[in-house]
Amino acid sequence: MKKFSFLLVFSLLLFTACKKDHVDATNTKTLQSSINDMTSSLSTIKQIKFNEALYILKTFGVEADGDVEELKALGKLIDGKKVPEILAMADEVAQKNGIEWASTAPPSLGEMNIFGDDKAKETDPNDVKANSLSIITRPTGDDGTGAPTAIQVVPRLVDTAGNPVSFTGAGLEATLEVFSNGVKLSTAKNLMQDNNFKGFNLKFASIPAAKVVDGKIDITVLVKTTAKTFKMSKIGLEVNSSALKVPAVPKTDSTALTQDPNAVIDPNNPTAAPTTPADPNAAATTTPAAPKQPAADPKNTVSKFLSSVSSQNLKAAYDASSNPSWGSYESFSNPTSGFGSVKNVSVKNITTNGTTANGASVNATYDVTDKNGKTTSLKVTFGLKNVNGDWKISSYKINP
Repeated sequence: MKKFSFLLVFSLLLFTACKKDHVDATNTKTLQSSINDMTSSLSTIKQIKFNEALYILKTFGVEADGDVEELKALGKLIDGKKVPEILAMADEVAQKNGIEWASTAPPSLGEMNIFGDDKAKETDPNDVKANSLSIITRPTGDDGTGAPTAIQVVPRLVDTAGNPVSFTGAGLEATLEVFSNGVKLSTAKNLMQDNNFKGFNLKFASIPAAKVVDGKIDITVLVKTTAKTFKMSKIGLEVNSSALKVPAVPKTDSTALTQDPNAVIDPNNPTAAPTTPADPNAAATTTPAAPKQPAADPKNTVSKFLSSVSSQNLKAAYDASSNPSWGSYESFSNPTSGFGSVKNVSVKNITTNGTTANGASVNATYDVTDKNGKTTSLKVTFGLKNVNGDWKISSYKINP
């Protein structure tokens, strides 16, 4: 009898020891098993909050398409984490996304199950009875001229008469998709806990100007209840073009990025001739061939470059350069992050600082106007190098 009791106690201890206290995301089976183990050691209220935290992370904490991919991404995110760490992560994600949820608050999202059990339960608060979805949009903010800086998008679940239905304590997944000319520009998610949902604040500064056609966008909102996903769209919403996201004029180039020490004159000492370290193994009588000296003034190359950018002849502008920092032509001409965002260049002054056989330095002062009408005044030092008798722009430094 004693032996049997000892074996029983030993078996219980062994079973308890095998329970995981952290997430094992080796595969979906181990993920679910480890989460079940962690949940079983919690109080009833804590179990509900833990499941809510997992739902928050799966829905808003990872970027993936579809439940299966979201679950895989969630596994990678929380692998090895314990309950307190997961609750803290969910708090951070909820705060970042403006979701009214906290791990220390009472249960508020109904019965959440990240493994896909969406069957309606007798008391399931997500089983909201509605006929359709309506959308209210209104401009918000002020850019200083009276024009809006955002659109508030508020979805409402309505009955057959078009009246808002009443519900509380739900955790309905609401998704906002933004399009222009059929191209998706952005996606945002939030939780709709009742029909007083504040909706989405779509800031124009989050929408790339280069992708908005005719100053208008289309929006689609989806709200997922237990039994059905409701969907509604609004087409042709006008935006404030001057408030859209516009790339900054390229400012990252510097003479420090030049690969060839003889390629560019130092703008701070333009008259000094570049030097080449002597090779101790080279023969003393070896004399390198003198490079072909360009006949034209280097400022002509800069003038041609700026004129080509202004007229959006970006291929000619790119051909006038040999700057590794500008990368490929596609990168150089990019309409959101490259010179493709420029509408016009108004040159005020171009002067040559100094010239040697291998390099030159040219200063230019000009105004750049982007495609949204914003004008920026620039003072730039162009470094140029001699390439087979032609001056090529090899560096670009914006001065204070």
